[in-house]
Amino acid sequence: MAAAAAKSRNPFPIIISVVVVVAVVAVAVLVYFMNRTASEPAQAPAAGVVNEETGAIAIGEGDQSVDEYIDFMCPHCGDAWDAYGDTTAELVEDGTITFNIHPISILDRSSQGTEYSTRAANSVYCVAEEDGDAAYSYVDLLFRNQPSQGSPGLDDDELIGYAEQVGAGGAADCITNREYGDFVAERTQEVPLAPGQTNVSTPTVVVNGEVVPPTMDPDVDIRANLN
Repeated sequence: MAAAAAKSRNPFPIIISVVVVVAVVAVAVLVYFMNRTASEPAQAPAAGVVNEETGAIAIGEGDQSVDEYIDFMCPHCGDAWDAYGDTTAELVEDGTITFNIHPISILDRSSQGTEYSTRAANSVYCVAEEDGDAAYSYVDLLFRNQPSQGSPGLDDDELIGYAEQVGAGGAADCITNREYGDFVAERTQEVPLAPGQTNVSTPTVVVNGEVVPPTMDPDVDIRANLN
C-alpha cells in the first residue's frame, strides 16, 4: 500500500504535463506575433514627396497625373525615361501634371544574386527621404548610368556616390541597410495590369488612372491621353 501511495504521488508526470502545456502556449504566442508582424505594412519613407499607400514619389503639383512604374534593371524603362523625359518635365513645369515615379523590383533575378532592382528602388526612397527635391535628379542619374540586364548592377558604394552627387549623401546608411526593401516589395505587388495582360511588366505607364501601352512616343502615350 505504501509503495502504491508513493507511486501515486510521483510528481514527474505532472511536471512533464506542465512543461508540455507551457511549450504549447509559448509556440502559440510566437506564431501569433510572427503572423501579426507579417501582416503589418512595411515601414514607409518619412518623406513628404512619397505617398505612403502607393509608393509614388510625386514631382510637381498638377491636377492631372502621369505615373511610371520602373525597374532600374529594365532596359525598356531606361528607354521610356529617355523618351518621355522632356515631355514630363515640361508638363510638370507648366503645372499640367503631377509626375508620379514608382520604383519597383521585378528583375532581382536578373542581377546575378545582388538583387539590384530592390537595392536601386530602395536607394531612391532613401534619397527622397533625405531630400525630396533630389529624387528626380537621382533617378535620372541611375538611368544615365544604367547597368546591363543580367549584370550585377551598381554596387551600394556607387549608389551612395550618385546620392552624394545630388546632395543626398545622408542617405548612405539607409542605402546600405536596405531600409525600405520591404516597402519596395509591397509596392511591387500593386503594379496595375495593362488590359489583356496577366503579368506585371515594366515600364507601366498610367495617365489619369488609365494604363497606356508604351510606344515610347510621348505625344501618343502622354499628351494624347491628357484632358
